[in-house]
Amino acid sequence: MPEIWAILQQAIIRRKNDGSEQWQDGYPNPDVVKKDIDLGHGYVLTDNNTIIGYTAILINDEPEYAKIIGKWLSDDDFVVFHRVALSENYLGKGLAKKIFEYIEDFALSNNIYSIKADTNFDNLAMLKIFEKAGYKYCGKVYFRGGERKAFEKVLTRS
Repeated sequence: MPEIWAILQQAIIRRKNDGSEQWQDGYPNPDVVKKDIDLGHGYVLTDNNTIIGYTAILINDEPEYAKIIGKWLSDDDFVVFHRVALSENYLGKGLAKKIFEYIEDFALSNNIYSIKADTNFDNLAMLKIFEKAGYKYCGKVYFRGGERKAFEKVLTRS
């Protein structure tokens, strides 16, 4: 938990330094991370035994997505992920792509072929990652009063 929170704090500062409003309202916070872990939703990326990345991964668990202003690509079961963050020391090494690949593996291992996510309109780094990873813009959702861009990727059934 302390290592994860340290990584998220670095990401919060990066968002601010990038001029983004995302994560500047007291979210995420240690209570959110603790809840992720307690519910089995928190996942880490490691380099040997060092935690270098974090995300929360859930199945069919994002009530705000039902209120999308727009249209999802599918209405099937979905994986949703939140709070993607990497350690400062590991940026620029393609590790966000690695996290996205692990999320896809998680979805497929649960026979789920839809991944949904959202980000702030001004989180340019994540918007670029969504584009590179093949996510399609589907519309807008709202969290804590803020508008977010919503994306989905439909995975190929084998």
